[in-house]
Amino acid sequence: MKQIGITGGIGSGKTTVANFFKAYQIPVYIADDEAKKLMHQSPIKEELIELFGNKAYDSSGNLNRSFIAQQVFDDKNRLEKLNAIVHPRVEEDYKNWVKKQTSPYVLYEAAILFETGRYQSFDAVILVTAPLEERIKRLKKRDHSTEEEIKSRMKNQWSDEKKRKFATWEIINYDLNKTKHKVHKIHKLISNL
Repeated sequence: MKQIGITGGIGSGKTTVANFFKAYQIPVYIADDEAKKLMHQSPIKEELIELFGNKAYDSSGNLNRSFIAQQVFDDKNRLEKLNAIVHPRVEEDYKNWVKKQTSPYVLYEAAILFETGRYQSFDAVILVTAPLEERIKRLKKRDHSTEEEIKSRMKNQWSDEKKRKFATWEIINYDLNKTKHKVHKIHKLISNL
């Protein structure tokens, strides 16, 4: 079974593109969603409390994402420690998930495939891009973030230009009809690999 990575900067529309692949009955592992689930389970929960303190979770036991985001976005050391706790567990979970799939290929969607070097373990990688103004507009609407907060988050990711060097295919996700057409084309190419 082929394993295909799908990545792109925040606000590029990775999940939208991944959902278009689901229409072809292609299973998609959304690393960020799975990481959130795993962060509510032992031993990750205890390790995050040890790293960030009791504010890492609210009084209901839910992950305090905004607090953790504030802690890591200006502190590379803490971000690395967070990633060292979460990423290996997500990787293990993904491997177990792949074993249960029966499709010709699967998609692994994650924002920082290139930055972590993780892209090298895939048969191919799809890069999703969108114009910067469009990404900012999407994120303001989705997360109610300020432009300053968005740009600060974007600084932690590689530029699209740098990512293009490592991508197998690029989908410019601005016009949904064109995006669907490109997904169809790539789906056929992957199916024939």
